[in-house]
Amino acid sequence: MQVKFKGDIVNLAGKKVEVGAIARDFKAVDNDLKDFSLQDTKNVRILLSVPSIETRVCDIEVKEFNERAAEIPGVQIITVSMDLPFSQAKWCAANGIEQVKTVSDYKYRSFGEEYGVYIKELGLLTRAAFVVDSSNKVVYAEYVEEVSTNPDFDAVIKAAKEAK
Repeated sequence: MQVKFKGDIVNLAGKKVEVGAIARDFKAVDNDLKDFSLQDTKNVRILLSVPSIETRVCDIEVKEFNERAAEIPGVQIITVSMDLPFSQAKWCAANGIEQVKTVSDYKYRSFGEEYGVYIKELGLLTRAAFVVDSSNKVVYAEYVEEVSTNPDFDAVIKAAKEAK
């Protein structure tokens, strides 16, 4: 699969996620340097893949979902990037991010592989959004065509509201 990064075509490695499939587990690292996986979550989940939370577009995206979390009570929002957990924790604290959990794929690169979001040429994750229902079925999957643009916020929130 391919997407664009600042207009240039880049290649994604890993397994593409399709709506209707069972969400694949992955192993990442949370901001306390503890292992984290999809199995550690429950109910409806929004999984966001971003290149780096410290870039302008990612900053906007995570803040938007943090604010809109009130529209979807009980839904867990998890942002995955290759940023080190120390950077994620510092950024979240500086920006008042309390409704979005950030985890890092730097150590295992498992999320990148299992969700088909690892950009081979850059060693970063592409921008993508997935909604997983309480039975672990993927009910929404969006691979953003141009990495420097945000996902469809309204469509992600709608899918999370409709998921059970």
